[in-house]
Amino acid sequence: MDLPQLLLSLIVIYGSARLLGELAVRLGQSAVLGELLAGVLVGGSVLGWAEPTETLKLMGEIGVMLLLFEVGLESDLQAFLKVGWSAAAVALIGVIAPFALGYGVAAALSMTPLQAVFVGATLTATSIAVSARTLNDLGRLKSSEGSIILGAAVLDDILGLVILSVVVGLARTGSVSWLDAGQTAGTAVLFLVGAIVLGGRYAHWFGSLVGWMQHRGSLIVSAVTFALALGYAGTLVHLTPLIGAFAAGLILARVEHQIHPGKHIKPVADLFVPIFFVLTGAAVDLGSLNPFLEQNWPVLLLAGGLTVAAILGKLLAGLGAREARVNRWVIGAGMLPRGEVGLIFAGVGLTSAIISTAEYGAILVVVAVTTLLSPLLLKWFVKAA
Repeated sequence: MDLPQLLLSLIVIYGSARLLGELAVRLGQSAVLGELLAGVLVGGSVLGWAEPTETLKLMGEIGVMLLLFEVGLESDLQAFLKVGWSAAAVALIGVIAPFALGYGVAAALSMTPLQAVFVGATLTATSIAVSARTLNDLGRLKSSEGSIILGAAVLDDILGLVILSVVVGLARTGSVSWLDAGQTAGTAVLFLVGAIVLGGRYAHWFGSLVGWMQHRGSLIVSAVTFALALGYAGTLVHLTPLIGAFAAGLILARVEHQIHPGKHIKPVADLFVPIFFVLTGAAVDLGSLNPFLEQNWPVLLLAGGLTVAAILGKLLAGLGAREARVNRWVIGAGMLPRGEVGLIFAGVGLTSAIISTAEYGAILVVVAVTTLLSPLLLKWFVKAA
């Protein structure tokens, strides 16, 4: 992709995201819903104006990291600790229920046992980015429900990585390495806990360093560099960089009262985050949803069954909340979107030859529907509370 093509793609992405995002807000919905629909509109299924090139995908991934960094900055670590058991219970149900339901649907449609396990594993994913953005728009990010959702989503990612490593290992070798699975889980937990404990002890050093600097942009550049560094550290131990960026935000939240990094990161995130959501919407292939084409019927049947399983499984996760006054429907809806995590799972399945192109398309439909539906349900359940 050369510079003129990149500029044109960004003009299309930003213009459509702002237009439909503003329309969604004026209709009483979350802006993220408008951005997702903008992606469907400018993607290959409709206008074909936005092609998800590698450059744009990388920019979108940076956007998700910045969003998770921002979420961490605005989060209260003590609130996370207070809802720790609830978050763990929600995450556990949010993995077991959709996995079992997805496996059952795939097995009923005569998929192989390995494919059925993979499909079930794909439904365990939760996109923290979509829920975090929607909760932030609704002013509920710091609520008990918001803390439970964010904590459970992080645990979901850890459990999902373990399941994915098991399935891919089975596909490649024909056997499951439980040692590798245990190492993946242990590494993720140790990384997150270690980063928070050590960072909390030395976070004041960052505040002092930034306070000493006098060069223009020192705070924003230093904060973003710190988030990217922890994200990169996560990749070195085979974890998603999102966990590292989120941990970076939790650490610097300790010095929010001192240097206020949160208000400086928002404009930067606003430049990158819409790219991810528009590209997520652009990944939807509306042609595969045409019921008048007979070749689409198996895909539609699989997509329909998995969508029901995906929605029901995550709504059941809300029952894991132990607090008496929390809205469990809000928690279940917040666990619903698959977003970038579901897309990663689907891509791994396709490249590993676990699933076919048609089955990959069915999973993309599930990812798209759950991602689009979550902001609507969250808005509805919050208003009904």
